[in-house]
Amino acid sequence: MTAPIFSLSNAALRLNGNAGPVDILRGISLEVAAGESIGLIGPSGSGKSSLLMVMGGLEQATGGSVHAMGEDLTAMDEDALARFRRDRMGIVFQSFHLIPTMTALENVATPLEIAGHADAYSRAAAALEVVGLGPRAGHYPAQLSGGEQQRVALARATAPRPAILLADEPTGNLDSANGSAIMDLLFDLRDQHGATLVLVTHSDTLAARCDRVIALRDGQLDSAPEKAATA
Repeated sequence: MTAPIFSLSNAALRLNGNAGPVDILRGISLEVAAGESIGLIGPSGSGKSSLLMVMGGLEQATGGSVHAMGEDLTAMDEDALARFRRDRMGIVFQSFHLIPTMTALENVATPLEIAGHADAYSRAAAALEVVGLGPRAGHYPAQLSGGEQQRVALARATAPRPAILLADEPTGNLDSANGSAIMDLLFDLRDQHGATLVLVTHSDTLAARCDRVIALRDGQLDSAPEKAATA
């Protein structure tokens, strides 16, 4: 049997707040198969974005264990986590996080250059073509619409052809038409690369496009049965 691409065992996240320690995640045990798509849903404050951050090594679990592609993320330092994300993961956030002084092409190519890809600019140009922004490659973020900026972010996340795609409310800053187009692109790109997708969303409709839907409440997996995705 193929080992899961994610394996969390009793994972916890405790952060210090103004009033003392706050338990954000409490005893999350979860496995995700390679190539599977997961929709994480739950009310605001339920811990779904925090769970995504822990799975991506952007936050380190303060209890339990988190393994991704056989690697123990809880045992890595910040440099090792950054290298792991660079080489294995593509991450898309609600905010686009583009560098304003770089063109769309440079925003996509620079991470590839840092990772040592000799063909960084040609690969970045191809990724922008895939998301329909080839003619806009020389434009700066301020010259692009919100939907176009998120397309650049998608191109940046998928250009390295990562094994894992993490998306945290990727349509949260977009209108419905742009949001729908971005989600179509996200799933198309995921299918093209055979990547594992973990998607945080408030939308049951978007979550239902995934192979499996997992609900969180109060930092724990919801006791209600996981919903089966529908076409």
